[in-house]
Amino acid sequence: MPYHLADSAWSPRRVLRENTSHCYEGALFAAAALRVIGYPPLILDLEAEHDTDHVIALYQIDGHWGAVAKSNYTGCRYREPVYRSLRELALSYFDTYFNLRGERTLRTFSRPVHMRRFDPLHWMTTEQPVWFVAEYLLTISHDSLITRAQAKRLHRLDGRSFRAGCLERAEKKT
Repeated sequence: MPYHLADSAWSPRRVLRENTSHCYEGALFAAAALRVIGYPPLILDLEAEHDTDHVIALYQIDGHWGAVAKSNYTGCRYREPVYRSLRELALSYFDTYFNLRGERTLRTFSRPVHMRRFDPLHWMTTEQPVWFVAEYLLTISHDSLITRAQAKRLHRLDGRSFRAGCLERAEKKT
């Protein structure tokens, strides 16, 4: 499914019809798909500094966490279910989570959000935008991944890692 750059908040139904999504819509779509195959529909919010946040769908097998994610960057996508904690899973995104200045920007992660809380709003099938989920993610607590002192010591990505992370990145047409 191609990545799109629109400022939209489509439901999984609309994503299926349009056959395109961005990170937020992709996470909701993945949570709905995981629900259909028997997993709880869970998402997690990754917050960044000087960058956009990232939302991932979570699943667990034998007590280990994995993730399904859509990203415009190669390293911020799927994770195998090998992580013993959500912190470990969130940290697996750290090195590949960067902005266009090459700064590593990931700072915090949320607790899992069970999407059933939004069932009365028909988050999976509505034709209306589902901004209410994104707005909710802004209100919940997030745990820090690194300290302020660690953040000050971070190095920018080298050119090769930056280019690899941007491989096939969608860009707005000018």
